[in-house]
This record gives sequence, C-alpha cells and structure tokens, in this order.
Amino acid sequence: MEIDAASIHLPPMARFALIMFLLLATPYVARRLSIPAVVVYILVGILVGPHVLSIMPGNSKVGEFFAELGKLLLMFFVGLEIDMQQFREHRRKSLVFGLATFALPLATGIAVGLVFGYSLLSAVLIGSLLASHTLIAYPLVMQAGLAKHLAVTVTVGATILTDTLSLLVLAVCVTTHKTGFSPTAVALQLAELVLFVFVMVFVLGRTGNRLFKWLGKTDEASFVLMMGIVGIGAALAETLQLEGILGAFLAGIAVNEAVRGTSAKEKIEFLGNVFFIPCFFIVTGFLVDLKVFASTLWSQSGLVAAVVLGLMDSKWIAAQLVGRAWNFSANDRGLMGSLTFPQVAATLATAIVGYEAVNAAGQRLIDDRMLNAVLVLVIVTSVVGPILTARFLRRSTDECLSASSGGPSPHNERNAVSARLREVE
Repeated sequence: MEIDAASIHLPPMARFALIMFLLLATPYVARRLSIPAVVVYILVGILVGPHVLSIMPGNSKVGEFFAELGKLLLMFFVGLEIDMQQFREHRRKSLVFGLATFALPLATGIAVGLVFGYSLLSAVLIGSLLASHTLIAYPLVMQAGLAKHLAVTVTVGATILTDTLSLLVLAVCVTTHKTGFSPTAVALQLAELVLFVFVMVFVLGRTGNRLFKWLGKTDEASFVLMMGIVGIGAALAETLQLEGILGAFLAGIAVNEAVRGTSAKEKIEFLGNVFFIPCFFIVTGFLVDLKVFASTLWSQSGLVAAVVLGLMDSKWIAAQLVGRAWNFSANDRGLMGSLTFPQVAATLATAIVGYEAVNAAGQRLIDDRMLNAVLVLVIVTSVVGPILTARFLRRSTDECLSASSGGPSPHNERNAVSARLREVE
C-alpha cells in the first residue's frame, strides 16, 4: 500500500481497524441525523482523506480496488433489484415514463452545461448525470406495503430505461472525448453498444441461468458465480472501451430472475452493502477538497442551484405530464416524482468516470466545479427525495385503506403503517 508523504503514518492494520469502526458508526450517525448513510460515508471520506486529516492515502491501490469493486457491485445490485415481471406487465407505461424522466432532465442538463461554458460533449454528459435516478426510497415503499402500487411499478420499470440510456450516453461521451469525434466511430460505438447489450442480457443471461442450475447448488457456488459474472460483465465492457459499470448493471439484469429470492443474493448484497459499496463512497470523499468545494459553492452558486433545481423541476414535470396522461391522482404523481429525485448510484458513478476521463490534451470531461456540484446534488436529492416519498406514501396508504374499507381508513392500521415509515426514515 502506497502512503502519501503528507499522510499520518499509521500501520496498515490500524488504518483497516479505523475504517471498520467508521463503517460501524456511520449507519448509527445517519439514523440519528435522519439523513441517508451515503451522505455520511462521503463525509467520512472527506474527513479521513488526503485533503483534511490525511489518515488515509489518496493513491492506495488496495483502496482503489475496493472502491472499484464497490462501484461495480452498486450497479450490479441496481440491475438485480429491478422486478422484471412487473416491468413486463406495465412495460408500455414504464417505457413512456422512462423516456420522459430521461429526456427532460437530459435536455435540462445540456442547457445548464452550455449556459455555464461547458463544451457540447461535456454538456451532454452533464445531462446524462441528471437523467438517471436511484431508488434509495424503495425500502420505504416496501415497508408501506405498496411495492405493487401502479405508480411505484411504473417508476421502478422506468429505472431500467433511464439508467441504461444514461450509461450508454456516458460510454459514447467518454470514447468521443478520448479519441475525438468521428461519425464513423460514433456509429461503430453505437453498434458495439447494441451488440454488447444483446450479449449481456440474452447470451450471458441464458448462460448464467444454466450455470446457476448446474453449479449453483450451494450458496457458496452461487456467490462465486455472481462475483464472476460481475467481473465478466465489467471486463467485456472495458474490452469494447465501454465503462465497467454498464457491464455490471446489465449483468444484474441478465441474472435477475435466476437469483431473485435466493439466500446467496442476500449474502452478496450483505457483503457489498456493508463493506465494498461504503468503500466506494468513502474513496469518493477523498476527491473532495473542502477549499475547492467551498469556493465552488461560493463562486459557482448559480451553477449549483441550476443543477439541483434543474434536476428536481425536470423530474417533477415528467411525473406530472405522464401521470396526468394516465389520470393518476395528484398523490401518485407526487410519488413518482419524489422516487426519481435521488441521484446516487448511477449519477455518482458516472460523475467519477467523467471526472477521470482525460483526453490527449490532458483535459477532463467534467471539471472540479461540476464534480462538486454533483456532490451537492447527491446530498440534497438523497435527503429531499425520501422525505417527500414518505409523505406521499402516507397519503397513498390512506387512500388504499379507505378504498378497501369503503370508508375512512382504519385508525389502528394507519398508525401501524405510519410507525413503519418512521422506522425506515
């Protein structure tokens, strides 16, 4: 493990023990502060990283590997959590909402990027950052017993489209930034993307399902298979000069139904959520220089406000337009909008990839000020989104209970649901 000259010289195992205790304390602190754990993990990374206490080196190969694996598992889990059966049942509505909640934020992000002086290519990437979303409030939905509610089902299905399209845009932008724009090259890139999606979803999906039937007789074998499939997906993507997170996401979709409900899936999610994914967020915090961050908030307040408000307004408008077209209630439209606010998994992973993408002239695809603006976006939306979702869920629960009873909702049952919501919050 490499150690920066300016870092505090703790033995490697002392650093490991420190990180373990921080991983233990972070969820507790997050619950006490009523904010998502991802925000606290990033703050921990800022604190112990090279720009503040310098306890952890910023160039540790081990740390970078854990973070990379955490990033891949994060996107793999996004693909695993998508309910393909629900998507098939309501695919038309999901596709329409997915296109709307992708296209409007994409256009907004492009406009924001151009207004604030970014190149067209960087502006398109900024648009793709806003176009995706992460369903971090989905546990609230499950606790409320509304996972199969139509508005929720449509929103979950739309996630497949938004995240896939956002990652595809990322792949084209990064390749173009590194090698230059060429119509032939872009056409070839798109053809490779289509072929890659087909190979991942259909070829690897069917092969993976058979492997799980033949070899996945035990939790250990299933666990190793899933880890191997994540690696294969990421390696295939990188072979085609795509981003590994796209391969991991499609790998999750490919084996989605084969591992759904298995104990091996629960174990790999446990390991990923407890260790590797937090490592990714902590290492992300290493990138934040508080002086630059504060300077960005002060000198680029217009950019930060445009990114945050542009995202929330465009996602909200998309939910309102599509919801009204299908005569959804105002509460259901609000639920759809609030679920699509949080920008965590795909957004953060895409921002890091864009920041690290450097062309021959040494220029980054997105710079420090946009990376800091994205971090503000992650923090704001991951707090505001679940709060609004919980509010709309209470109203939806009241509506469902009232409809099922033919009158006012039962007082005790309503209180029980509200109590469960408060526990998840």
